[in-house]
Amino acid sequence: MTNSATAPTPPSPYLVLVAAIVLPASGHVMLGVPVRGLQFLFFMVILAWVTAKIAPADASFVGRHAGGFLIYALSILDAYKIARIRTAKWVHNAGRGNDSEQSGIEPHT
Repeated sequence: MTNSATAPTPPSPYLVLVAAIVLPASGHVMLGVPVRGLQFLFFMVILAWVTAKIAPADASFVGRHAGGFLIYALSILDAYKIARIRTAKWVHNAGRGNDSEQSGIEPHT
């Protein structure tokens, strides 16, 4: 297990959320998983292109590129979820080091 005193503070989930909304894949880069962000970008472009080819001519811009917008929304949720989980783990591990009394629950070894 990692020691909570040496574990770096994870980025704020809200900062990751804003970054992911402003620039796709930037939230994943902030979290240290740029390959995952690149995969989301790749599928955004591919699905936007596919839906642009099969959408009717009178569809709006969002309708023509709905596949890309779907993956964009999923990437925002994914980056935020990863940030929330890492922050919760960090808070939990930091609190474990400050407890003076035992809870009776031991971690798996």
